[in-house]
Amino acid sequence: AFVSTYFFIFGFGTMIMTGCGLPLDSAAGSVATCMANIGPGLGNTGPASTFAHISDFGKWFLSACMLLGRLELFTVLLLFAPEFWKK
Repeated sequence: AFVSTYFFIFGFGTMIMTGCGLPLDSAAGSVATCMANIGPGLGNTGPASTFAHISDFGKWFLSACMLLGRLELFTVLLLFAPEFWKK
């Protein structure tokens, strides 16, 4: 369940970042960088470049991906489940 959730969020994040105007390799690299803490991304967000050219929405979205990756997926997704907040 963890691996399929991880890949679903990675694919969704890549689609969102391509919608922000990044090429596919840069979008996938930036999402992987933020979710998995793997170092520099690919393409326009690679080791010779920065994230400065990404839109504000893209930076906020990548920040959310970073929180998902750092705090673990199920822990963060559990906060959005209504059953968690019921007594």
